[in-house]
Amino acid sequence: MATLVIEKLRKSFGPIEVLHGIDLSLQSGEMLVIVGASGCGKSTLLRLVAGLEEPTSGRIVLDGRDITTLDPSARDIAMVFQNYALYPHMSVFDNMAYGLRIRGLPKPEIQRRVHEAAALLGLEALLARKPRQLSGGQRQRVAMGRAIVREPKLFLFDEPLSNLDAKLRVSMRAEIRRLQRRLGVTSLYVTHDQVEAMTLGDRLLVLHLGLPVQLATPMEVFDRPANTYVAGFIGTPAMNLLDATLTAGGTAARLEGGMLLPFADGRREGADGRKLTVGIRPEHVRLEPGGVPLAIDLVEPLGSETVLLGRMPDETMLSVKVHGVWTGGERTEIAIPPASLHVFDAQSGLRLDPLR
Repeated sequence: MATLVIEKLRKSFGPIEVLHGIDLSLQSGEMLVIVGASGCGKSTLLRLVAGLEEPTSGRIVLDGRDITTLDPSARDIAMVFQNYALYPHMSVFDNMAYGLRIRGLPKPEIQRRVHEAAALLGLEALLARKPRQLSGGQRQRVAMGRAIVREPKLFLFDEPLSNLDAKLRVSMRAEIRRLQRRLGVTSLYVTHDQVEAMTLGDRLLVLHLGLPVQLATPMEVFDRPANTYVAGFIGTPAMNLLDATLTAGGTAARLEGGMLLPFADGRREGADGRKLTVGIRPEHVRLEPGGVPLAIDLVEPLGSETVLLGRMPDETMLSVKVHGVWTGGERTEIAIPPASLHVFDAQSGLRLDPLR
């Protein structure tokens, strides 16, 4: 196990800066998931740590050793790619053993490592097969086995489940997490899939346009998003973000249609009239007879849950998640619980916490 420290890491391609100074520290054995929309710089960050790109500035320190300028082969890092990157003419055994042979390890040691990894991944019966004879999930396990046999200080995962179907992604997520915890190897995992991010990471780093916008545990990110970008990105369906203004001496928000939303947790800073964005997750909106009318435009049945997309009287769109199958027709009435509100500054997008 090893620690990883990233200090003021920047990367530019010509005049375009894609990473704007990343500071990050991983504890030994921790899995950090880097999440964000396509083009936010998450894969670039991973490639910098792997040594596949050179940083414009900054340092990368693995287990106390500065590896910023080291060749990838000297970094003691193993990487699992999205496209598996298996040699099609080699058997499963040879694919897993290839890197060890290049390093000149003795044959008995290679045999031991490959067979131990194969047993860990359930690949014992597949060692003689070629990649074309394997399913997508089996190929991904071979790619993971090739990383495991190296016994590295750091695992890097670059969207390894993107090519798998939905059912297989679920099982492979669980397998990756189980293996990472069992092996105790410090890991960086890149994904744009928020379900993977929430279920796999000890902590999440949310990137947006090359900037780190929040670093916290998955539930902290979900419960207390740092800004409107995180609020809208994490959660399915996405959080409702509504235009509002501060009112009642900072103790409530008034939506553009006039609906008053009191704050359950205290006053927010600013004069009445300050522009706000108020967030409410669809699963926190309550169905309440006598509440605000909601005209339903779309019903999305998900089996055990249903997502409703509707319009309030002021034409503001609102998503609502309800349990079970929806049988309520084209109209309903809702309430927005004050305790479930998230309050953000409309201009900066930053979270506004209550004054203490």
